[in-house]
Amino acid sequence: MLRFLWETEGTPKLDEHVPHIGSIRPRCVTASRAQVDQLTRAASGTLRLMLLMCSDLAIRSGTAVTISPREYDSHNRTLRFRTKYDEKVGLPVTDELADILDSLDLGSPLPFITQLRRIEEPRAARRMVSDIVDPRRLRKELRMLRAALGIEKRIIFHDLRRTTAVALYRRTKDIRKAQALLGHHQLQSTFWYLDHDLEEVDLADLEAIKRPFLVPRKEQSA
Repeated sequence: MLRFLWETEGTPKLDEHVPHIGSIRPRCVTASRAQVDQLTRAASGTLRLMLLMCSDLAIRSGTAVTISPREYDSHNRTLRFRTKYDEKVGLPVTDELADILDSLDLGSPLPFITQLRRIEEPRAARRMVSDIVDPRRLRKELRMLRAALGIEKRIIFHDLRRTTAVALYRRTKDIRKAQALLGHHQLQSTFWYLDHDLEEVDLADLEAIKRPFLVPRKEQSA
């Protein structure tokens, strides 16, 4: 607006005095495989199931507490659910996670997290106002577990989601698979998760782009 007024109305040129603020950087925290394993081994019951949903399948914590048997196909071991943005997601269930889900009541309408909480704390379950376990309590339990294990890094549930997405991309080099895992409608959202995961440029790739008609040196020697 200031530049427009200067160009069209002859007002003082003030646009150069407006500071340029860069875009917000994403939270780039990821956990190591050893840290994830340490947390899941030490956790029990509800918290362990929550950790596996967030790490094995990269599910948001707010969605994980709502997933129930109606979204689970035990025969094919798949989960089909909707994200908080109402996107449809279908994911294969890992063996470790399937063992827990199959042990619960698959005929119940209650979310899996709620079922486990009621088994662990039957007295507290009677005082539950909602059938959905409050994720804030599970976040507190995760903080306490981290402290007990001596993990100083502030790992939250969402960091486990990002950790899995980054690991999948590194393994497959296929950003579409990471997008499908995260349940993103917009590819830009997936880039946001992988924004920090830059790799060094390979000289061989630059040479191949410059002279694509040349036969690679390895093939020539063969």
